[in-house]
Amino acid sequence: MKIHRSIYVGLVAIIALLTACHTNTRERVENLAPNVSQVIAEEVIQTDSYTYVLVSTEDQEYWIAVSKAHVQKGETYFWSEGIEMNNFASNELGRTFESIYFVQDFTDQPIISQGQMPSSSIAGKQPIPEKTGIDIQPAEGGITIAELYSNRKSYEGKTVKIRGKVVKFSPYIMDRNWVHLQDGTKDGDYYDLTVTTKAFINVDDEVTFEGVVALDKDFGAGYVYKVILENAEIK
Repeated sequence: MKIHRSIYVGLVAIIALLTACHTNTRERVENLAPNVSQVIAEEVIQTDSYTYVLVSTEDQEYWIAVSKAHVQKGETYFWSEGIEMNNFASNELGRTFESIYFVQDFTDQPIISQGQMPSSSIAGKQPIPEKTGIDIQPAEGGITIAELYSNRKSYEGKTVKIRGKVVKFSPYIMDRNWVHLQDGTKDGDYYDLTVTTKAFINVDDEVTFEGVVALDKDFGAGYVYKVILENAEIK
């Protein structure tokens, strides 16, 4: 009987611990930046290009889509930058979403108010891993990513042409598409260039962009880009 009682007490303790942990993931994080949504991942669907997540808040459920990422069911996530698409048809899934949000900044780290940004949001920190094996010659009349970073002050406000490989593509965010471009060159720790464009392209495409260089561009919520190529067109 004593053995049974100890097992019972142990089970009760484990259940209480699990319940506490589950409740903790749903506690509202304080000091979140304006317009940040805190959600729980209820269902995760992976495809070649995107990760589709059914998320929930205290009073609703809805679908979001992000560039392919590791998302764990039952975990807490945060996002602030996205655009809603109605009656979006996914060819990969063979289904149509009545409503879905394409999100750029889906993260498991709280997006907190300005002045309390986590270190991962420091301007210039590379969010995209450096791809190996990329060796792309610059376009005729163009420059490399390394040249852009090393001479960024002289290029500010000017139109430049850069050729590279698309390593990430995020559509429909703030009325533009977001591209991460690498060409195999680097200036110190900087090897990845963010490009905004109206064009639609695929990851691993080699493209030549022509756009205007902006420095220290701040989109809020800690998303500050040391160098960004804006309103770019494919040449």
